[in-house]
Amino acid sequence: MPVLVNINPQAWESQFFGVDTVRLDLNGELPLATAVQHPCALLQMKVPAEQTGVLDSLSQHGFQLVEGEADLALNIKRTERQTGVRIARESQIPALRDAASRAFSQSRFRAPWYAAKDSGRFYAQWIENAVRGTFDNQCLIASDETGALQGFVSLREVEGAARIGLLAVLPDAQGNGIGQRLMLAAADWGRVRRLEQLRVATQLSNLTAMRLYLRSGARLESTAYWFYRKGYDSI
Repeated sequence: MPVLVNINPQAWESQFFGVDTVRLDLNGELPLATAVQHPCALLQMKVPAEQTGVLDSLSQHGFQLVEGEADLALNIKRTERQTGVRIARESQIPALRDAASRAFSQSRFRAPWYAAKDSGRFYAQWIENAVRGTFDNQCLIASDETGALQGFVSLREVEGAARIGLLAVLPDAQGNGIGQRLMLAAADWGRVRRLEQLRVATQLSNLTAMRLYLRSGARLESTAYWFYRKGYDSI
């Protein structure tokens, strides 16, 4: 089966990680065999799990499986504001960066494709951008009665739905229902903006997150796999 793709250079990613990265997207005009010769350091491709023919072709062209991804959706119904959850302030960015770097130290931005600390560094920047409203629109935080950070969720509006970017509960606060409160706060954030769905993507290996989302009433809508291949000049 011929696989046709488009080549999409990832400018921000390339600059941030110092790795010249290109993403190949399906349903393009260029044969995969030609696209893999594009000069770059790293080729990425995300493929729906049901497209087994494409998955086979990627393996034949030297791509390696990196991670699976699940996309889930939750219909927003009646919601209410959650006590102890509020909008993050810029003064809280250092604590949030530290928490995000620890919570997301393992991801598809991992060795041998990236440096050992790159995953944590990436998510630390993500949550800072969310607080500043420069990628996700907003970051909500959960705190205890002393004001100590317990967890956070970042959110943005995408195509008429609210989408969770990052959600994490700090280790010392786990087992206290903080994740559920953050999910309820995220749904309320969407309701206030008259959005009808709350969406989120997570790694298939992140069973804790999957259980939280399903327990909150989300339904699994799709799964996909990320594949990487070293660039043509590296072979």
